[in-house]
Amino acid sequence: MKRLLTIAAILVSSTALFAQAENTALRKGNQLYKKGKVSEAETEFSKAVQQNPANPTAHFNLGNAQFRKNEFADAEKDFANSVSNNPNNATLQQKALYNQGVSLSKQKKLLESIDAYKKALRLNTADEDTRVNLQKALEELRKQQQSQKQPQDQPQQQQKDKQPKQEPKTNKKRLEQQLKSLQQKEQEIQEKMQQNKSRSGSQPEKDW
Repeated sequence: MKRLLTIAAILVSSTALFAQAENTALRKGNQLYKKGKVSEAETEFSKAVQQNPANPTAHFNLGNAQFRKNEFADAEKDFANSVSNNPNNATLQQKALYNQGVSLSKQKKLLESIDAYKKALRLNTADEDTRVNLQKALEELRKQQQSQKQPQDQPQQQQKDKQPKQEPKTNKKRLEQQLKSLQQKEQEIQEKMQQNKSRSGSQPEKDW
């Protein structure tokens, strides 16, 4: 799966898809891109877009160059422009939607990337790379939603744990009563012992 979480980096020639003649900037950009001169190719593709803003091929190739430079937000927009300006060629549309989805995934825009992958799959249901990327984006979204839910629950639980545990009033009152009762019994015992002691000292010896 060479396209897994990478873009479809196939450069498209406008002469192969459209009746209009390929402009010089687009052709030069393709040549530079193939030589690995991505920044220079991006400049030429930008010129092609300026010359014909409705050219889906120019937007597609510009998006590829921007993606290679990690300019994911710009790439996303140009892939979207390639789709919107290309109502007829399903192959280029599908590639642009796939690339748009990858660009969105790189920006952690999971909902938007999922939507782009779904649209790409409708145009080519046999594309396994798009299907795999869609599953990965859905799984990542699920994890993200779970991680966002947990912090909301934790503070409430922590707050409950921090609150001092209050003894029930009934238990406290009962303990006080028991303690008071014990003290009274102890006092009574001491008084009885004192009385017995005084009696033994005052009574005369028995006369046998």
